[in-house]
Amino acid sequence: MSSAQEPDRYEIRVQGHLADRWAAWFDGMTLTRRPDGPTARRPDGPTVLDGPVADQSALHGLLRKVSDLGLPLVSVTPTPGIPTRIASAASAGLSR
Repeated sequence: MSSAQEPDRYEIRVQGHLADRWAAWFDGMTLTRRPDGPTARRPDGPTVLDGPVADQSALHGLLRKVSDLGLPLVSVTPTPGIPTRIASAASAGLSR
């Protein structure tokens, strides 16, 4: 966990497109389908799961779910979180 006691964020990239309905199964992670190569509509392009992960045990649980679906894992990358104060202003439609 980060020093501010907020969950660390991760970006998990898998090969294959997942429908939005899988977000709940992946503990509310945001699913973003990415184009792969010159044709943006290929069904086998990567999907990026992004969001907060409480701890290493939760991260391993997410990776186990990827494995259970038989999805090839492309990468796991820690991503910097948005400070709570800025995130709150953004969600309220305010700018700094």
